[in-house]
Amino acid sequence: MPILYILIAANLGVIIWRILTRRKETSKGNRIALNCVTWILAGIDAIVISIIVLLVCMFVLHWYTRVCVIIAGALLEWLLIGLMTQWMNWKRLILWFIFAGLTAGAIWGCYRYDQYLKDITVPESFNYATYTPFMPDTLAEKLDEESSLRFSGTDSLPRMDGATALYPVYASFAQAVYPDLNGLEGYKIRQTVSCSTTGWAYEKIVDGECDIIFVAGPSEEQESYAAEKGVELVYTPIGKEAFVFFVHPDNPVDNMTLEQIRSIYSGETTKWEQFGVKGLGKILAFQRDEGSGSQTALERFVMRDTPLMPADKENVLSAMGGIVEQVSPYRNHRNAIGFSFRFYCTALMKNFHVKLLSINGVAPTIENIENGTYPLASDFYAVTRSDADSNTLKLLEWITGPQGQSLVAKVGYTPESTER
Repeated sequence: MPILYILIAANLGVIIWRILTRRKETSKGNRIALNCVTWILAGIDAIVISIIVLLVCMFVLHWYTRVCVIIAGALLEWLLIGLMTQWMNWKRLILWFIFAGLTAGAIWGCYRYDQYLKDITVPESFNYATYTPFMPDTLAEKLDEESSLRFSGTDSLPRMDGATALYPVYASFAQAVYPDLNGLEGYKIRQTVSCSTTGWAYEKIVDGECDIIFVAGPSEEQESYAAEKGVELVYTPIGKEAFVFFVHPDNPVDNMTLEQIRSIYSGETTKWEQFGVKGLGKILAFQRDEGSGSQTALERFVMRDTPLMPADKENVLSAMGGIVEQVSPYRNHRNAIGFSFRFYCTALMKNFHVKLLSINGVAPTIENIENGTYPLASDFYAVTRSDADSNTLKLLEWITGPQGQSLVAKVGYTPESTER
């Protein structure tokens, strides 16, 4: 701050010096010195203003606000140079105030629009805690018959963890085979049946902090982490799910090819007009954070060997629900496209009303997942360590059997074949 005060004082000093010079005759040397000081100070002003603008832009998410901040910085530099050189006469000063007023109005409008987006009342996002097993009002599914496997209170219970979208599945497993944990508080139940998301779940099973996780396939980083720790993971498919892409309901696009989606997320295609859609402008392609199950699916099943474009920080969502919410009508990003898993979009986030796209002409329905025609259907897994204890192996065997698979179907996923 003292530097800014010194800079302001220096600018005022040069302006006063310029005014005094114009009012009385001064030597040529004095005028040359004044001009040198003026342009040196103008250069310093430009550097300081650029740094301030850069710092502000680092904390501003949206591009339109950044543009307004850059224009405001340019206007400030224009004013300082105009005043120090006496180039700024009354007509030009009036013109400057007009531009400054428009810019200030634009910045205020951007701020109010951001506040509007934050203040929109949206439906409640998926709260995995509502599926906590053994709670009186749990949404976890129940078997229609007595479970063939039931652990007692003295058994060492396998510690579960996994992806948010799969919590309803393994919470239902726990309710079917674990002893009644209703005497415990909800957070203590969630220590045994926790939900720390895909990335953390892979780390926890490698580090020995849980015994079985329910996730999509691993990323290269997650495989490398297990290899570095000398841990062998065993992947047992327990169901199938569709990896889906979705757009705003007002978007007229209903179907895309894998090549078209790949071109969007590689950065090759940037405007909806390139697909024949007018009026939507630039494609706003949301992504998830690195290591999440859906981001890994994008890289592995869609992009493959095609490099994924780097995303702006405001277009990377850390929570799976966030990407659905941003594309939905509540945030009104009509030009957006996002991705997730079918069950998460259609069941857990159903109030947000996004439009699922057909891929290569095939819709992501349960029937098309079962018959193998939907091109982005893939397995999800129960992942255990190669040194898993006997209770974890008993649980795994039960999950892949008829009762476990019936719960997979009852929750809303497509089960694996029980013919083993």
